[in-house]
Amino acid sequence: MKILVVDDEKDVQTLFEQRFRKEIKSAEMDFAFAFSGEEALQFLTTHDHEAVLILSDINMPGMSGLELLRQIKEKHKTPPPVVMMITAYGDAENHEASMKLGADDFLTKPVDFPSLKEKLKAIH
Repeated sequence: MKILVVDDEKDVQTLFEQRFRKEIKSAEMDFAFAFSGEEALQFLTTHDHEAVLILSDINMPGMSGLELLRQIKEKHKTPPPVVMMITAYGDAENHEASMKLGADDFLTKPVDFPSLKEKLKAIH
């Protein structure tokens, strides 16, 4: 399963690679990383239908995760990727906006990796 992680914090890549070491090694999961909404859209355009799951931060400079979510849902309909939004702020406003735009799930930072692994396995 190809997973695109979108977050402006570059240390997220190291964190995911450490936490999913076993799944990456067994080729159960393959991660790609984008460090802005714009970079994520570029990846999705050049790797059409590769990413079946997108984990996106909401608060990023430039294009926000919510704007990215809106564009993903408009432009990548068949098959639609599963999109999980991640934020450091578990506020109702971001949650509601994410769900209205079609997010499949909403996670708060710090990410609960055991719970995330279970969710990813359920999708796979």
